[in-house]
Amino acid sequence: MSDASTAPAGGCTEPHPALSEAEVEALVRGICFKTGPPRRLGVEVEWLVHELRAPQLPVTPERLDAAYAALRPLSLRSALTVEPGGQLELSSPPADSLTEVIATVSADLDAVRAVLRENDLTLVGLGHDPWHEPRRFLREPRYDAMETCFDRTGPSGRAMMCTSASVQVCVDAGHEEPGPLGHVRRWWLAHHLGPVLVAAFANSPLAGHRPTGWLSTRQLVWTRIGPGRAGGPPLDADPRGAWSRHVLDSPVMCVRRDGGPWDVPEGLTFREWTRRGVPRPPTREDLDYHVTTLFPPVRPRGHLELRMIDAQPGDDGWIVPLAVVAALFDDPEVTETAYRAVKPLAERTLGLPAPHNPLWLDAARSGLADPELREVAVTCFTAALDALPRLGAAPEVTDAVAAYLDHYVVRGRCPADDLLDRQRGTDGRAHGKDLRP
Repeated sequence: MSDASTAPAGGCTEPHPALSEAEVEALVRGICFKTGPPRRLGVEVEWLVHELRAPQLPVTPERLDAAYAALRPLSLRSALTVEPGGQLELSSPPADSLTEVIATVSADLDAVRAVLRENDLTLVGLGHDPWHEPRRFLREPRYDAMETCFDRTGPSGRAMMCTSASVQVCVDAGHEEPGPLGHVRRWWLAHHLGPVLVAAFANSPLAGHRPTGWLSTRQLVWTRIGPGRAGGPPLDADPRGAWSRHVLDSPVMCVRRDGGPWDVPEGLTFREWTRRGVPRPPTREDLDYHVTTLFPPVRPRGHLELRMIDAQPGDDGWIVPLAVVAALFDDPEVTETAYRAVKPLAERTLGLPAPHNPLWLDAARSGLADPELREVAVTCFTAALDALPRLGAAPEVTDAVAAYLDHYVVRGRCPADDLLDRQRGTDGRAHGKDLRP
């Protein structure tokens, strides 16, 4: 969820020209989809941070402070950030190949893990913390305002901020021209492939030591935050127009100020803010910041962020969704296969935006136990596996994807099923023990 603004922490420190409604729409249309041949790839991997030897015990803020202070001197190629609940995120720089992304993030993770081990802490790949209640670690104006805003609609916002983690894959927006790699097709594909990825990589069935009834509790939490904050726009033939309208009509989370707490207006959209100009007229910096407070499952930031995948088990579990998404979006033959495979799923959305439609909810609740999602996942994973050598993937990457396909996808399972088996004591382990991935 690394969406911290690049503006000064205290807000806007210098006066800037106010934006009109038309200027906002023109800016958003101009920056949200930067089209061209797909060639760059990136990944953002979030991790829960647990006690190494007793993961069910909460980590004190003092221990997190000490460990994160020890991480600061590290020389990393990825950006290392701390999330509101103390989760860690590594965000790779844009890379020219899948191999480059994997090499960069793997080396950085090795360095981070070594420091954490010295502090008796470990990174854990789970989409939602199965034991601990939401507890905010960062105390900053952004997160104070975010918490105030989220609390108006229930507890899900705090859970998202403090107890969730994901694998976010970033791909180029695509060509301006139509076709399998065109930006309109890729935008549509991301929204219909998204539920398949939710189902195949669901890894968060527990909260408060108990099953929630959902294989991706993380996705459920995002859904409950509401369509204005965590929903996408309606899909139509003009992604730029749909997204610019969505940005204008979404509620403003906060109005930053130089001193004291930030204002948290209720029910004020960015469109209304430009028209009314109170408590002050919005600026370009406010627009840039506003976009970072919107959390749809597919977010255009010049490229496309796919934000629907739970954090994965194991040190290298994040590599499988990264490799699968790269193949499905950047190999023209596989992209066409994926498009044909997911097209019948569109009927199940009932025309409603993601993720607040039946298809996305079924994926989060049932995973690949849903027969249609399972069939589509098998087709897409098999096609991706065939394409990976063409993308220059190393044998260990193709082997990992093949193993995932055989162990989970073909069998209609996901990592959440393993966690539930362990929790129920049906995999040969004692009940309630060793739920660490």
